[in-house]
Amino acid sequence: MAYLGKQQAWALVFMAAVAIPAWADPAADYAEHCASCHAEDRLGGTGPALIPEALGRQKADALAAVIAQGRPATQMAGFADLLDADAITELVAYIQQPLGEMPDWTEDDIIASREMRDDYTAADAPVFDADPMNITLAVETGDSHISVLDGDALTVLDRFETPFAVHGGPKFSPDGRFVFVMSRDGWVQKYDIWSLAEVGRVRAGVNSRNIAMSADGKWLAVANYLPHTLTILSTDDLAPARVIPIIAKDNISTSRVSAVYQAPQRNSFILALKDAPEIWEIGTTEDSGPFYEGFVHNYQPGAVEAFGIEQGLFARRRIVIEQPLDDFFFTPDYRHLIGTNREGDKGVVVNLDVGREIAELPLPGMPHLGSGITWTSQGRRVMATPHLNEGVLSVIDIDTWELVKTIETAGPGFFLRSHETTPYVWADVFFGPNKDKMHIIDKESLEIVRTLDPAPGKTVAHTEFTKDGRYALVSIWEDDGAVIVYDAATLEEVKRLPMRKPSGKYNVWNKITFSDGTSH
Repeated sequence: MAYLGKQQAWALVFMAAVAIPAWADPAADYAEHCASCHAEDRLGGTGPALIPEALGRQKADALAAVIAQGRPATQMAGFADLLDADAITELVAYIQQPLGEMPDWTEDDIIASREMRDDYTAADAPVFDADPMNITLAVETGDSHISVLDGDALTVLDRFETPFAVHGGPKFSPDGRFVFVMSRDGWVQKYDIWSLAEVGRVRAGVNSRNIAMSADGKWLAVANYLPHTLTILSTDDLAPARVIPIIAKDNISTSRVSAVYQAPQRNSFILALKDAPEIWEIGTTEDSGPFYEGFVHNYQPGAVEAFGIEQGLFARRRIVIEQPLDDFFFTPDYRHLIGTNREGDKGVVVNLDVGREIAELPLPGMPHLGSGITWTSQGRRVMATPHLNEGVLSVIDIDTWELVKTIETAGPGFFLRSHETTPYVWADVFFGPNKDKMHIIDKESLEIVRTLDPAPGKTVAHTEFTKDGRYALVSIWEDDGAVIVYDAATLEEVKRLPMRKPSGKYNVWNKITFSDGTSH
């Protein structure tokens, strides 16, 4: 790796930052027991990166348990026979310390990490009898696998291993054949659904947030926290097409990328920046796409030069806003976005055509706009978002930007889902004592008409529908969990598929057609 020469300097920073007894030497323990898999710089190798950004919300006791006991069904062995409890505690503190300086991850590093499978052969047709457009992928975070589900027979066709700590939703090619999966430490995996086989993988960053597919299916954008870049890969062979530094308008400050989104009607990627009051739009076609034409249409001649708009493939447009927004919801036509930040108590509406803020919305309680969905209620188009700190859902008219209703729930929720064929919205609770509840909300009345309690005491979350909307799939988000299949019309349970901490579920048809009621 490119960082091995920095190891000694980083080690000094770590040792100074961690208050440990003089006799303890977690750096030596790390070098002896961890570096061969996780790299001397902690940025990952055959094992994942061991830095705070990649470890996410895992608590110290959970990390200590993994070090002591290992992780089942992986190459992670336990070290309880080599390290005592104190040594493990100090090792956990060591890996929880931030890096002493910004790591780099260049195009050469990306190329060197690329691994295409020698044993992969593309099938001429699906190797299964199921409808390839009604395949649903269930991400199992308990042991880093994905189950491939037949949406009609409700059976598992395949179960394949993913990189550790998959983050952000998988993205499908426009024809639904290939799916791309990303991990927190920047690994991107390509899987052929027709062949039920992995194609290859590449590391696009050190710590990454999510991925987005271009409308034409040629490019995959990877939003990176570390380093401060956007990586664009060719979907054909996972080769890097461009690594774009995220440098703010002052030409000095850099920013993490909170998320990247596909804007299909605009032929562009939209970037949420964590540390700069800007929104970036990146063109994904040679002629710059409608975002460029729409911008020019709304200004007088000369505006293109005045606003620094570029043309061509991967051209950048910079929209300056009042403060950083790192969580976005888009209207179905992708003309407007609602943005917020995790510290704020309001939503900001940005018109992407004219490139400026046009409205504010009262959205206290940390809204989770990335899970927002839209539907038609009482003849008007509305969107709804859960709140991470409040037991409410906010429903907003997306034509007038007025708050239509606040729906009180049994606790803060994380995900909303619906489908164009159902009269209901499914809303989990996720946080707090009622995490085992799932609310069913009538789209017209905006009232909770039923509350499901499928696994008392366990976390129940994230609904996905089959292609035709006949079935709703819900996760029991536990290590000994399951995907519960409901009849979406009767709300009765049909069957359970045992799984290891299933989180998100993603139906091919719903995702590639931007089905109504699916967050994008």
